[in-house]
Amino acid sequence: MVAISGVKDSYTLLDLLHSARKRLPFKYDVVAVHLDQQQPGYDGVPLRSWLEQSEIPFEILSKDTYSIVKELTPEGGTYCAPCSRLRRGILYSAAERLGCNKIALGHHRDDALETLLMNMFYSGRLQSMPAIYRTNDGRFDVIRPLIECAEEDIAEYAQLKAFPILPC
Repeated sequence: MVAISGVKDSYTLLDLLHSARKRLPFKYDVVAVHLDQQQPGYDGVPLRSWLEQSEIPFEILSKDTYSIVKELTPEGGTYCAPCSRLRRGILYSAAERLGCNKIALGHHRDDALETLLMNMFYSGRLQSMPAIYRTNDGRFDVIRPLIECAEEDIAEYAQLKAFPILPC
């Protein structure tokens, strides 16, 4: 399962994983899963249209995590941590229902470096995001195939492919 947010990283990951299937000596299936978190002003039509034209199997889930995240976030805080946890739980449930054993995320090298710096400055930990890990319950391997790719290379690829980028 490829978690597709509608930004350059996840489009690139989905496109590359789907096209690589034809050239690799082993078989795997790809399904895209997008989560509409019901944020104000969200318009998922461009993403849905692209997925329909791509012929990649996909599912679009709709869950109001936005209201929960707003409730959980203190005044002046950022939505990132609670949003990520809620989104991940929903994606894990979808992966189980779809019979997937791997969840691919579009994090790249710049994401890993930013995570490392945030952990060093705010948590006092020398830790970044792993390229692969097994979930605590052992159900899935979470993979980040783009972890060694530069964000600018991904941005260039996304521009060349004219992906319909959704705002965060």
